Amino acid sequence: MRKKLLAMAVGVVLMAGALAGCGSSAKQETNEIKIGGNFELTGSVANYGKQAVNGIQLAFKQANANGGVLGKQLTLVLADNKSEPAEATNAITKLITQDKVVAVLGPAASSNVLATLQVAQDNKIPVITPTGTNEKITFDNGQTRPYAFRSCFIDPLQGTIMANFASNSLKAKTAVIYVDNSSDYSKGLAQSFEAVFVKNGGQVLSKEAFLQKDQDFKATLTKIKAINPDVVFLPAYYEEVGKIVKQAREMGITAPFLGTDGWDDPKVVEIAGAPALNNTFFSNHYSSQDKDPNVVKFIEAYKKEYNQEPSALAALGYDAGLVLIDAIKRANSTDPAKIREALEQTKNLQVSTGTITIDAKHNPIKSAVVIELKNGQQVFKEKITP
Repeated sequence: MRKKLLAMAVGVVLMAGALAGCGSSAKQETNEIKIGGNFELTGSVANYGKQAVNGIQLAFKQANANGGVLGKQLTLVLADNKSEPAEATNAITKLITQDKVVAVLGPAASSNVLATLQVAQDNKIPVITPTGTNEKITFDNGQTRPYAFRSCFIDPLQGTIMANFASNSLKAKTAVIYVDNSSDYSKGLAQSFEAVFVKNGGQVLSKEAFLQKDQDFKATLTKIKAINPDVVFLPAYYEEVGKIVKQAREMGITAPFLGTDGWDDPKVVEIAGAPALNNTFFSNHYSSQDKDPNVVKFIEAYKKEYNQEPSALAALGYDAGLVLIDAIKRANSTDPAKIREALEQTKNLQVSTGTITIDAKHNPIKSAVVIELKNGQQVFKEKITP
């Protein structure tokens, strides 16, 4: 009897071990590559996050339909940073430590990206922001951040483009800079615009400031109206841009307003009204009116998937997805360190907005465009290639 019981006990132990072994093997042979998506799905710039996510999901869907990457399916694990830097830090911590992602895409807003970088560095997980344009995201204190990358151009390029556009195309001699003091994105753009505009012989008559979520801008706009500049440079996000331009036009300010890619959202027209946005211009990453076959192909695929026209944010999300897919393929590995090395070596990669080569500061070398708003519609104005 004792021998029989002992034999049964040994059998149970062996079976448990076998089951445990099966479970371990199944875990190791998982058929997915988990990529984190740290985005603004709610909050003040939720439209940016959602559009970028749409682009990424389209890129992943296409890759998965073509057999996946390294024989595995890409899975985007989303975390909502609620458009807040502190929440962005929490989101990337969860994605890395709990969800065990091998890379993170996002956030969209520069302030939120900056809040995540130390966590990425500490855990040696590469981060690619589709739309964070602040220079310090990838290069700070004279050093390139080893785990930070982006698929968009940087603020100094946007500031330079719009300062040159003001001086050369609009023949502006004077400007007022109206900056969002709660945004690293806005402040960085203001600095680069001012430096180039002054170098061109222009004069900045005044620098004014507001805070995100402000509603009434009339006091400052009254001051700007009295100064009467040739142009107003407003590097900010669509919510405040719409309100500021609307109130400015109601007060009789007719000067051109100049902006950057933060303007690129249909809601800016909804908030300001189409007529108010006439005589406004902003820099952007691509134009839907570009006849480049790659742009046309992306737009057709996006419209088929989502039944709407893609914004630049969606295109940049798509591009970020393509950059990461390409890096994983070339690394031939899901090891984050090897992915990081492959990202650094990205060269002449064809994406929706052109071709991307990652430079020594982990920024893409790529073209930019200036868009004019006419009766609520985006009209291609100029294309600038570095």
